[in-house]
Amino acid sequence: MNEMTRRRLVAASGMILAAPALAQRGWPERPVTLLVPYAAGGSNDVVARLLAPKLQAALGQSFVVENRTGAGGSIGMAAVARGPSDGTLFLISSASNHVMYPIVAPGTVPDPREAFAGISMLVDVPLALTVANRLGVSDLRGLLALLKREPGKHSFASSGVGGSQHLAGELFKMMAGVDIDHVPYRGGGPALNDLVAGQVSLSFLNLPTALPQGEAGTVRILAVAGERRSALKPDIPTVAESGVPGFAVRSWTAAFAPRATAPEIVARFNAALREILGDPAVKARLAELGTEAEPSAPDELDRFVRAEFDLWTPVIRAAKVTAG
Repeated sequence: MNEMTRRRLVAASGMILAAPALAQRGWPERPVTLLVPYAAGGSNDVVARLLAPKLQAALGQSFVVENRTGAGGSIGMAAVARGPSDGTLFLISSASNHVMYPIVAPGTVPDPREAFAGISMLVDVPLALTVANRLGVSDLRGLLALLKREPGKHSFASSGVGGSQHLAGELFKMMAGVDIDHVPYRGGGPALNDLVAGQVSLSFLNLPTALPQGEAGTVRILAVAGERRSALKPDIPTVAESGVPGFAVRSWTAAFAPRATAPEIVARFNAALREILGDPAVKARLAELGTEAEPSAPDELDRFVRAEFDLWTPVIRAAKVTAG
C-alpha cells in the first residue's frame, strides 16, 4: 500500500467515525422557540430568557422566547403538545401548569405524561412556610401546637387556586392534621402583604418573595418545603425535619419537547442545558434570582413528573380543588 492510498483510507475511516457526530450536530438547523405558558416576568419566563442567549452561543442557532398565556398555562402547553416535533419548539414548564392544573382541570390539555418528553429539570424555586408575627410562634412545632389548639380559626394564603403554593398548604393540612382555611390571592405579593398585616396566619411563599420581609422581621420564616434545605438559606430547616415527616413540595421549572421529538435532539439539548446550568456564572445569576440550578437526565425528569402526578392527584381530590 503506497502512502497516498494509506492516507485516503485513514481519511475515509475518520469520516465514517465522525458521521454520527456530524449528524447530531445538524440540530438545530432552524431557529428554536422556547414557549412559556405564562406572561413575561414570571419565574418560567425569567429562566427562559436567561438561558436563550446561552443556548444560541452553545448551539449556533437563535433561541426565541414566546409567551402564550391563559387557562392556567394549558393554552401554551397544548400549543407545544400539538406542535412540530422537529426540534423547533419546546416548552418551559412548571409544577403548577404541568402537573397541578391538569389534575385540577382535567381535559384542558393532553395528559403531560404522554404528550411531552422530558429534556431537563432547570431550576428549583424553594417554598417557605411563613407566618404572621401576631401568632407569636418561633418554630414549626409551636405553630402546629397553636393550630391544633385553635382549629378553624386560622387561614393560609396562596398566589391562586391550584398552584404550588395552594397545594402545599392543602398537603400540609392533610399531613399535619390541622384545620386551616385557604385564602387565594392574585399573586404572591398581595398574599405577603396580608400576611405582614396579620390578615392571614401563614403561607407557603416562594423563598425569594418571603425573604426580604423575613429578614426585616415583619414575618417569620419557619421552614422550607423541599426534601432538603435550600442552598440559598441553609440555616432554615425543612418542614419534614421540623415536625411533619415526609412532607416535601417542589416548585420547579423544566424543559420539555413534544413526545415524538427525536431522541438525538433530546440528548443534544439536554447536554447543552447541563453544561450551561453547570457554569458558575449562570448558577450565581440564578441564585440572585432566588432559584437553584437543578439539571437532570431526560428519563429522570419523566419519572419525576409521573411521581408528581401520583403525589398530587389524591391531595387535589381530597381537598376538592376545582378550577371554578
